[in-house]
Amino acid sequence: MTGSAALLTDRYELTMVDAALLDGTAHRESLFEAFARRLPAGRRYGVVAGTGRLLELIEQFRFEDAELEFLREQHVVRDATLDWLADYRFHGDVWGYREGEAYFPGSPLLTIQASFAEAVMLETVVLSVLNADSSVASAAARMVSVALGRPIAEMGSRRTNERSAIAAARAAYIAGFDATSNLEAGRTWGIPTMGTAAHAYTLLHDSEEAAFRAQVKAMGPGTTLLVDTYDIAQGVETAVRVAGTELGAVRIDSGDLPTVVADVRAQLDDLGAVNTRITVTSDLDEYTIAALSGAPVDAYGVGTSVVTGSGSPAAGMVFKLVARRGEDGEWVNVAKASSNKLSVGGRKNAARRLDSTRTAREEIVFVGDGPEGEAEFEPGDELRPLMVRLVREGRADAAYTGQAGVEAARTHRAEVMQELPVEAFRLGRGEPVIPTTYR
Repeated sequence: MTGSAALLTDRYELTMVDAALLDGTAHRESLFEAFARRLPAGRRYGVVAGTGRLLELIEQFRFEDAELEFLREQHVVRDATLDWLADYRFHGDVWGYREGEAYFPGSPLLTIQASFAEAVMLETVVLSVLNADSSVASAAARMVSVALGRPIAEMGSRRTNERSAIAAARAAYIAGFDATSNLEAGRTWGIPTMGTAAHAYTLLHDSEEAAFRAQVKAMGPGTTLLVDTYDIAQGVETAVRVAGTELGAVRIDSGDLPTVVADVRAQLDDLGAVNTRITVTSDLDEYTIAALSGAPVDAYGVGTSVVTGSGSPAAGMVFKLVARRGEDGEWVNVAKASSNKLSVGGRKNAARRLDSTRTAREEIVFVGDGPEGEAEFEPGDELRPLMVRLVREGRADAAYTGQAGVEAARTHRAEVMQELPVEAFRLGRGEPVIPTTYR
């Protein structure tokens, strides 16, 4: 995204700043925290995604002439506040879990330390990005775990907003997907792209054979031919006859997949196309992928389920003020006490306790000096630190942004999955796989 990100927010962020500037509290140093009170129903872990995108949006959070004029016309804030907004730059610090990290209820995923006015402005954009991207990544990670090493591609652009599609492809790739059908995601984030032909291409031609011959002529025999436009068995026979036994793959987008895939594999082998792969793409989610674990499937393509978080389109994260400076300059812990919406006040650090087999057993949140203060714990074989500095005095760490940041997050997620107990990967409903405790 280019241009200003300043209006990617809710009106009440600006009206709070307006009132705080008027009463003199706007410049109190404050600490806001993004966290999830709970995981989506039945989930045993979540995966952080969107951090790199968020850091870039924070740097683009500027009120240019067009934004200021809109606010003036709508009488959103006073003229004095418009003058303050014209000079707005985020100068604070951001700490958080690395992108690709696993998280659990209460994990302090992101902390923003700055003046109240600078930090509160970012609430909506923080939650917009982390809720959507982490939802996709968490669902995608479950799909990857049951794919058992078979390639899996994201192809859900037509099932979500055009900009969300790019973010979803990015999040799915971080979670372990191998490719996307979305070309803008490929260009922006360096994700491998894939895709050959849809049913419309077959229907365009006078016969299925004519369509296959034209595709093989254009793309070579290593292409993937879609064989279920008419009759699958006939489509497979035609595909091998046209492309030869070196046909790269056939794609199946309908039918009772376990039965169909087994029949197609047997038919391909009988025709001598023993190396031709089978890709399935029919309304898949983690449950249908798991059901195909024993079938001779070589690759999967997932659309709607992955870009919508497989039934949980938002990760349930919230953004709360947890500490502020008092009149004496000392930090004061603050927390919301509403029924069923409790938060834990204070500046925090976090670590994951690992046992002797390097298996995660506990998420420990230390309430005290925060990640930049005196260490509440000694990192070592038992405790793995979880929080890193993402922004220092308004400048994002380039290691976590751009295409390099995506690749680093993808690598980190793969490493983190090795730490989780095996129970984390069960699809049945269950509680978070490790507890979160506060110290």
